[in-house]
Amino acid sequence: MTKSVTAAIIGTLVRDGRLSLDQDGLLEEWNGDERGVITLADLMAMSSGLEFNEDYGSVTDVTRMLYLEPDMAAFAAAKPAVAAPGERFSYSSGTTVLLLRIWQEAFDDPEEGLRWPREALFDPLGMRSAVLEADGRGTYVGSSYLYATARDWDLFGEFLRRGGVWNGKQILPEGYVDWMREPAPASGGAYGRGQVWLVGPGGASADEPYELPDDVFWLLGHDGQSVAVMPSQRLVVVRMGLAPSKLGYRPQRLLEAVTHAAK
Repeated sequence: MTKSVTAAIIGTLVRDGRLSLDQDGLLEEWNGDERGVITLADLMAMSSGLEFNEDYGSVTDVTRMLYLEPDMAAFAAAKPAVAAPGERFSYSSGTTVLLLRIWQEAFDDPEEGLRWPREALFDPLGMRSAVLEADGRGTYVGSSYLYATARDWDLFGEFLRRGGVWNGKQILPEGYVDWMREPAPASGGAYGRGQVWLVGPGGASADEPYELPDDVFWLLGHDGQSVAVMPSQRLVVVRMGLAPSKLGYRPQRLLEAVTHAAK
């Protein structure tokens, strides 16, 4: 879920010309090797080609990064390329942390970068509870650790449902949310170009038993948290309860019931 907010923050910087989705040469330490051709869009689509182990339950790359590394972006940036950009889909919290480092470094004044999420996104939407946590170096984590009430998550989902427009103001570039929802080519239709899921928890096979809108897309959080956005139904469904993955909980059933009740 936090990753999708990161994608929206990236969008505000694209709007202002501070970043471009097709820019490469993103990090100084990548200059001169194959990682120098990775674009911002490759990172957004989880198709950078960088090595990263996202398995949970043991000390893997993601758990080491989130719990042991004071400079999370440096840890992720040091990972080697194991595939060409765009060739392989690999869900990675590390690449999202890199996005945060990249957009914060788009500001000459670090304090301005720290203020940007609230000024550019949270305050305009009225997300007063939203707090992004930073690592020990001062880089927002961005892959996780965004704290907000269910109501504020609903505001963000509704903002995406409206195409990045709020109170008549185009906060995200026109067409940006549609781009976020385009299937990332390497994902086989499971993931969008802009840090959103196109299938619910459990994948396409878990969606099949339920009657869900064709245009639904998902923000999926930890242990059962989810935000389902349904533009055609004018609905956003937020589910914040704790449901460890081993229980096999699927919010698709809730979503189906809500959409039927809304008809």
